[in-house]
Amino acid sequence: MRILVHLIMLRNSLTHLLGALWVLWLLEAAVLVSGSKLWEVPTAPFTVAANSTAKLLWEPQCQAQLRHLQDGGSIRAVIPPTLDGNWVSTRCEVRPGPEFLTRLYTFYPSRLFKALQFYYRDSRCQDPAYSLVIRGKLRLRQASWITRGGTEAEHHLHRVAIMFHSSAAVQQVSARLPAVCRCSGSGCWVPGRLYDLFSPKAGRDCLGPLGFSMLELDLLRLESRQQIHSKLVQELFLGDIHTEWEHRTRYRPTGYQMPLQNAMNHVHPCPVCALVYRSSELHPPVLPSSPTLPLSLDGRWVSQGCEVRPAVLFLTRDFTFHEDLRGWEGFYRHYSDPTCRQPTFSVRAWGHYARVGPSPVIHGATEFVFKVTRATVVAQDEAVARVFNASQEGSCGQAGGWAVGVEQDITPTHGCTALGIKLPHKEYELFKIEFDHKQRPLLFTGERPTDGSSPDRPHKRPTSYQAPLIQCSLDVSGSHRHDQQRSFTFQPVSGVTSLTWLLASVLASLFGGWCVVETQ
Repeated sequence: MRILVHLIMLRNSLTHLLGALWVLWLLEAAVLVSGSKLWEVPTAPFTVAANSTAKLLWEPQCQAQLRHLQDGGSIRAVIPPTLDGNWVSTRCEVRPGPEFLTRLYTFYPSRLFKALQFYYRDSRCQDPAYSLVIRGKLRLRQASWITRGGTEAEHHLHRVAIMFHSSAAVQQVSARLPAVCRCSGSGCWVPGRLYDLFSPKAGRDCLGPLGFSMLELDLLRLESRQQIHSKLVQELFLGDIHTEWEHRTRYRPTGYQMPLQNAMNHVHPCPVCALVYRSSELHPPVLPSSPTLPLSLDGRWVSQGCEVRPAVLFLTRDFTFHEDLRGWEGFYRHYSDPTCRQPTFSVRAWGHYARVGPSPVIHGATEFVFKVTRATVVAQDEAVARVFNASQEGSCGQAGGWAVGVEQDITPTHGCTALGIKLPHKEYELFKIEFDHKQRPLLFTGERPTDGSSPDRPHKRPTSYQAPLIQCSLDVSGSHRHDQQRSFTFQPVSGVTSLTWLLASVLASLFGGWCVVETQ
């Protein structure tokens, strides 16, 4: 074995080395002590797997996040999904419309389910309007033929009831219902009482005018991942909701909504999870107040996982914004599988943007207008390259010049017809920023239209969001700040003991340089 430790800014080496060894001895002694808190030391010594090859390195946070995506981030799909238990929202959810809600779904071993949907009058889910109580039965079928990685199911509703929480909600809902579905008399639709909207036994069905459907249960995907300290997190992805109101009750989902998390296996801390879990139709969760964050786009933002879009699109996004120049760059990597490991093509786009102002329909959101002025495409699959080469002359880059791994500028051909890209192109957007459970900034961008079109008109501006991007860098001008924001990557090395690893870590932290341990 050959151990190479390269240290930069070496000073007072003997003194620091002795200090490092002393700290190391304390660390080795500490790992033998059991701890009952998450912030205490582990309960067993740190070991490295034998017969493996790897290296110790620090890497910029953006690179660490992108590598996390490529490695799958220890995410495992559970097929067939095991649904038994309670599943809760982790934040105030925004559906097209907009509609603001939280969800608590319970699945039983008998295949029965009870779903509670809590609707609000505000985008912070602090002013409850009404609750829906949905009961039915769910039967899992086969793996989806359309959306890879998903499971198809069929549901049967037994009852859907509504409970109002304010007189204003009564007026809002009754205005959307036909006369035959309205309750009349002084004792009707009193807040705090359940009223049937759907009951086969009573021959009552008033769901259509409300745009209500549980077709989200007809496509699902269950993912589990191990977090630090061996904490298991389980996420349940249910089918997406159509962005156009008139299609909601007939749309068979091919994408997913924001996931629900298992009430017993969720990300910690999660105050919203506890509130939703302890709620009922009579006592809907009222989420805690959170400050409205100023929207600063500066920096680099990347996907947190492999994202799924309607019409069977799997992709990751990588955005860089320059607020001083009002410029942006986007890198879209497309894949053929739900873990984003089989690339098909990638698109890089450039342009500029203008901030319009606060959204009049969603509190805390900001409206933008984005313009795309230039784009390049790289085919990363032979079949995709053949499709591009077969496209009409002048419709998508240089005809006949497409090859795997070769970048083509599609600006001279005003885009690429095969991909539905037109240049120059304008889009009307909706952004907001929130913090995650680790107080890291998340950027929510507008949800794309379900029909695959573009929000290129003001009336098509989104009213809901895609999966959020996470900020991985504040500095987009160079690598100086990246080096100050390195994240630690551990990869096992054959024959290297935990003593060596800890020594390398301590020395690197003392001298502030790069540390590499290599073995042969």
